[in-house]
Amino acid sequence: MQAFKTLASAAAPLPMVNVDTDMMIPKQFLKTIKRTGLGSALFFEQRTRPDGSENPDFVLNKPAYRKAQILVTGANFGCGSSREHAPWALLDFGIRCVIAPSFADIFYNNCFKNGILPVVLPQADVDKLMDDAERGSNAIISVDLEKQEIRGPDGGCLKFEVDLFRKQCLLNGWDDIGLTLRNENKISEFESRRKQTEPWM
Repeated sequence: MQAFKTLASAAAPLPMVNVDTDMMIPKQFLKTIKRTGLGSALFFEQRTRPDGSENPDFVLNKPAYRKAQILVTGANFGCGSSREHAPWALLDFGIRCVIAPSFADIFYNNCFKNGILPVVLPQADVDKLMDDAERGSNAIISVDLEKQEIRGPDGGCLKFEVDLFRKQCLLNGWDDIGLTLRNENKISEFESRRKQTEPWM
C-alpha cells in the first residue's frame, strides 16, 4: 500500500449527500478482483451519457478536476453495499483523500485499508473547503496527515482527528498484509518450531 504523508492538490467539489457505493462503482464493474483499471468506471453513470459519450458537466470530467487527488463531498459518503471496489476505483482514478461531514462505517474502514485518507470535518468546515474547491485547479488544498491539518488556498488551517493506529498504518503504507509481514520472523520461527514438535501438522 502506498504511504500517505502529505498531499497538495486541486480538490473536486461533489456537493451531494448519501453518495452510495453503487454510484461510485456500478455493479457491472464488480466482476474483477483486481484493484487496477477501475478508475475509468468511477461514477460511470454520472460521467457518461446514455450513448456512451463523456458528460462534460460532471465534475471529474472538467479539465480543472481531471487530476484532482482530493474529493470534497456531502454527508454519509460511501453508504449502501460494502463493496471494496469503491475505494479501489477512487484510488485508481487518483483520489487519495476524501473530505466529508460523515462516512458510512464500512466504506470508511475500507479507505484506510487501501491507502485513502477519509477526513471527517464539521459541516461548516466542509462548506468552506467546498467553496475553495469550486475555484478550480488553481485553488490548491494541502493535507498533512502527520500534523492532522488541512490548509486551504487562502492559508487557513483546519485540524482533523484520526485514529492513531490507522494514522500510523497510512503513514507507513501498512495494509493488513503489510502488518502481518512485520512479524515475518516470528511467524517463520513458529512454523519451524512446530515442524519439529508437531511434524504431523
